[in-house]
Amino acid sequence: MITIKKLTENDVQKVLKLCLGNPQYYKHCPPEVTYEKIIEDMKKLPPNKNYNDKYYIGFFKEEELIAVMDLIIKYPNNDIAFIGFFMVNKKYQNQGVGSKIIFELEDKLKNNNIKNIRLGYSQNNEQSKSFWQKNGF
Repeated sequence: MITIKKLTENDVQKVLKLCLGNPQYYKHCPPEVTYEKIIEDMKKLPPNKNYNDKYYIGFFKEEELIAVMDLIIKYPNNDIAFIGFFMVNKKYQNQGVGSKIIFELEDKLKNNNIKNIRLGYSQNNEQSKSFWQKNGF
């Protein structure tokens, strides 16, 4: 069973460990990940948004962080959600875990009047591009 938790600065070490296990991502999306960069990302907001709409969330299997996502709802308008970052722990990749998370997220967002999801990802990252296309984006 996967549990979902809003991440805080107390979780940065877990996020850093997950991110460091995926060096290919940072070849396409520099700079390399650091403790400070994760804290910055946790706090980063687009214009005219507040923290009520931002979810920097972790997906856990027992105590292990298996995925992390930066999600902003109602951005850029009220019926769109924006995924600025999504990464699955290398250990859980190619097992359908990421697709399951996205499928369940889409369902939950639709039930909350979100009609579309936008993504932030590097088009040069073939692994990311393939994942998102496979999931209907």
